[in-house]
Formats: sequence, structure tokens, C-alpha cells
Amino acid sequence: MRLGGERPKQYLRLVGRPMLWHSLRAVCVPPVEAAYVVLAPDDKAFASEDWSAFGNRVSALYCGGATRHESVRNGLAAAQLQRDDWVLVHDAARPCLPEEDLQLLVRECRDDMVGGLLALPAADTVKRADGDQRVAATEDRSRIWLAQTPQMFRAGLLGEALARAAGPVTDEAAAIEAMGLKPRLVAGSRRNIKVTFPEDVAIAEAILAAR
Repeated sequence: MRLGGERPKQYLRLVGRPMLWHSLRAVCVPPVEAAYVVLAPDDKAFASEDWSAFGNRVSALYCGGATRHESVRNGLAAAQLQRDDWVLVHDAARPCLPEEDLQLLVRECRDDMVGGLLALPAADTVKRADGDQRVAATEDRSRIWLAQTPQMFRAGLLGEALARAAGPVTDEAAAIEAMGLKPRLVAGSRRNIKVTFPEDVAIAEAILAAR
């Protein structure tokens, strides 16, 4: 069962602060110069929280769409970035991103012609299911990676990729791949958990409390 509730998941309290606060703290480190939070047009919760710890580095953009694809595309347009600016797209549901993972991503991708993303090599045996939830095949896990965020691309390239995507894409790398390009895979860590299920809350809080 996935997390639910009356308020959006990003405002769920983790060690006393909204999940989004921790996700912003994780990315508001050098060399990141500014952070843009893409919100639903009718979001009322953001303005009621205390973001003073970030000074003027965080800007709210009330232009979110129905999908991640739309939200990132709208956010890029609203932020009015230069084509060559590097953009790190991070999921608000990943509040435990270690700084060393972010710094590694930047080092590995800043001179790359395409860009890249944090990801984990699959550690478990990977099964592909058929329509009846029976095993159709066992995949070669040595070639399987689980995508994380941040994902890092030039603003112009990413904007073009999202505009050209034939349908909604589940992450930015997929839009870049649809252009025939190959994003770099940068090995992240298991601490960069995505809070999706109720049991993830306790895990995220334990990681945050230990810092």
C-alpha cells in the first residue's frame, strides 16, 4: 500500500520538518546556486511552512502539471534558465540524498556531452512478469540499474527532450534516451531512499536522525 493522506506527501513530517525541507537541504549545497520548487497551482501548504534556513536560494513555481513530465517541463520554462545551465532534477520524496552522492554526480557529469543520473545496480535477481503475474523470464541483472534522482542535464537539452517526448515519461533520462542519447549512470547509494510506502517513513527518519 502506498502512502496516502489529505496533504501532499512532500509535507509529511520527518524528524519534525516537512519531507520537502529535507530534500531541499540535500540539494542546497555548493555548487548548486538556486533551487526551484515546482508546486501545484493551488498549493496552499508551501507558504505556511518555514523555509528561512535556505535564505533566498529557494523559489516556488506554482506551475506543476498532472505528471512529473509536465511539472519538470513547466518548471524549466518558468525558471527561464540559459540553455547551457546545468539542471539537477530531484524528487521531493528522496529526503535522504547524501551530499557525497550529489557531489559525485556533478563531478562525473559536468564534462559529459549528455549528462546523467544517480542509479543503483540491481542487487536482487530480476524477474519479468506476464499478464497473469507469473514469471515470463529472468533478466540479466548485471545490466539492470534502478534510477534515482538527482538527474543532471543541460536546461536546453532537457527542455527540448521533454517537449519532443511522444507521451509522458517517468523520468528525465527517459526523455533524453528518446532522442537517441545515452545518459551516464553514476552509482548512488541505498541511503537515497524514495519514500513511497508506509514502512519507508521509519527508514527515512532513522537515516535523517543519524546525521
